[in-house]
Amino acid sequence: MTSEPQPAPRNPGPSWGYRALSAMDRLLPEGIFRPLRSFGTWIAVLGMPAQRGHSRAYLRVVLGREPRMADVHRHFLAVSEALMLRLRVANGRPHVCVFGPGTGDFAAWLASGRPGLLGTFHIGDSDLTGFMLAGQEKKRVHIVRLRVGNSHDTEALASRFGDRLNFIWVNEPGELLFALKEAGSGVDAVALQCDRPDHSARSEEFDFLGAKRRFPFTIYHLALIFGRPVLLSFGAPGSPGQSVVHASPVFEPLEGEPRAAALGRARGHFQEFLGRVEAHLRERPYEWLNFLPLS
Repeated sequence: MTSEPQPAPRNPGPSWGYRALSAMDRLLPEGIFRPLRSFGTWIAVLGMPAQRGHSRAYLRVVLGREPRMADVHRHFLAVSEALMLRLRVANGRPHVCVFGPGTGDFAAWLASGRPGLLGTFHIGDSDLTGFMLAGQEKKRVHIVRLRVGNSHDTEALASRFGDRLNFIWVNEPGELLFALKEAGSGVDAVALQCDRPDHSARSEEFDFLGAKRRFPFTIYHLALIFGRPVLLSFGAPGSPGQSVVHASPVFEPLEGEPRAAALGRARGHFQEFLGRVEAHLRERPYEWLNFLPLS
């Protein structure tokens, strides 16, 4: 007896919601539309108790105090504004990504034309980084994502860049490693999310926000299998029309290095960048766009 296929998970909101937001963005002045978005965010805060609880738990840790409802609303609103930016870029608004301090290795890797494995985080404007690589830098990128039932923003952005942007849809944990091996053996860049362990074949614990927390670690095992460099990055809002890319130094597999030693270096590489992520969030806490339990 076969089990019934499970429906694809969905982003919150109706299937037509993203198109309605784009239409209002075209028709309404920002002085009217932004208060409407804020009001809609209050509805989301009140109507999504699980996510509201996860937001409170995260904000309690990062702010070092009990969050107010206004803090939770601001956290939810950051997601709304990140979505609006993606929709506006998808609809043709000019937008560029610039490199922040300490991104020399990332810029050098881009200029080299080498393949690579890119670890990304749900922070600020990070969703635009992969699209920047395909559009602004003309690099072929495979982005590993969980397919959801209503992802118009992602689909619209992808349509702007044609065959330079490819999605690897992974909705079952067992599919992940196979799909990544197939993409990682090529010459393009593969972008993997590194802050949600639920769909990672391998995960490990690292120090983050005052406790040991579990993060995906598959990217480093793939780096050792395929001899690919690893660069971690996230994007943050910058000046109007700009996002700032923050990136790690490169992690390079070394020929002949014992696997245990290589994985030890990899753990140090990931932990160092997590320290930078945490420092960023201490200054700009509402840019953490995960509404899941702190694992």
